[in-house]
Amino acid sequence: MSAESTPDPGIAGKTGTTGPRHRAAKGRRRTSRDGHSRAALAVVWTAAGVLVLGGTGIGYLYFKLNGNIKSVDINQVLGTDRPMDVDNGSQDILVLGSDTRSGSNKKLGGGTDDGSARSDTAMVVHVYEGHKRASVVSIPRDTLVERPECTDANGKTYPAASYAMFNSAYSPGGAACAVKTVESMSGIRMDHYVEVDFEGFEKLINVLGGVDITTTKDIKDPDSHLNLKAGEHTLSGKQALGLVRTRHGVGDGSDLGRIQLQQAFIKALIEQVKSVGILSSPTKLYDLAETATDAVTTDSELDSVKNLASFAGGLKGISPKNMTMVTMPVQYDPDDLNRVLVDEDKSQQVWAALKADRTIPKSATKGTASGAADGVVAAS
Repeated sequence: MSAESTPDPGIAGKTGTTGPRHRAAKGRRRTSRDGHSRAALAVVWTAAGVLVLGGTGIGYLYFKLNGNIKSVDINQVLGTDRPMDVDNGSQDILVLGSDTRSGSNKKLGGGTDDGSARSDTAMVVHVYEGHKRASVVSIPRDTLVERPECTDANGKTYPAASYAMFNSAYSPGGAACAVKTVESMSGIRMDHYVEVDFEGFEKLINVLGGVDITTTKDIKDPDSHLNLKAGEHTLSGKQALGLVRTRHGVGDGSDLGRIQLQQAFIKALIEQVKSVGILSSPTKLYDLAETATDAVTTDSELDSVKNLASFAGGLKGISPKNMTMVTMPVQYDPDDLNRVLVDEDKSQQVWAALKADRTIPKSATKGTASGAADGVVAAS
């Protein structure tokens, strides 16, 4: 059964997104299927920081680290049916967090390994010309979208679908289908693709020695096994995974609130990566480099340490204060408050700004649906 036609447990009477949609009880928010890792961007930035800081110091480990990186040839699968490749000095990267339950991910994520996976986190990272600042657009997993026809890496074609949940785009055609869906929505060609799973995220946080954050409210969520009092914390990998998965522990219980927590955590992690003294410890540098390269799946243009390090060089000058993080403009679906619909007018303001390499206007996100967890997490 395809992901978009699979009912989510805990949602009584929920129909597939390609069929009729029924009104949910007013004010009700979706019960999380099991919560998923949403900090893939943090892993990408950490991998970038490690490779750049390591420089030639990791050269003798090239072949070992090179063998860690997994890749997908997005260009070959998608062919020429893509937006124009605009050469204006900017870059657009689709960063996905996979909810696969294969291997150790089953224990970390819970649930059943049914052989499928979804793109549970999706962030479009736009690096502006000059590579000194970036905008990050989070695409909510519960967004109902027009999914285009997709072809997987084996040449099998899957039909287009209307009112398909965005995070189901990965299920039929894999990474290429997720990329094609984002390109269809935005009109922007993705220059690169990076994917991270549960296990890679947790390991990386542990190797870093944890991440320092401050919470302004208590966060208690039995679903993600997280219990934090308001105050300063050094999060272990397990706690960090719990934080980026939680949606019921704080705010209104929506996925949009969880995105707010994730965006704050990412900034805290990037700040810490930039300040950690990993060059003083060759062992720590190697452990970080090995974990970071093993954690990611990339497009085929980034599938070597050399190429990934070159790509990382374009990110090293971007600090959290020069990162703008927004959620793609959406509104709650009046027929089902467990889902959100793209706010077409405002989302096009976002994509048009990025396509032109301009700052996203504040008007693009004003008056759109948002969570209630802004300001709950900050860097210590």
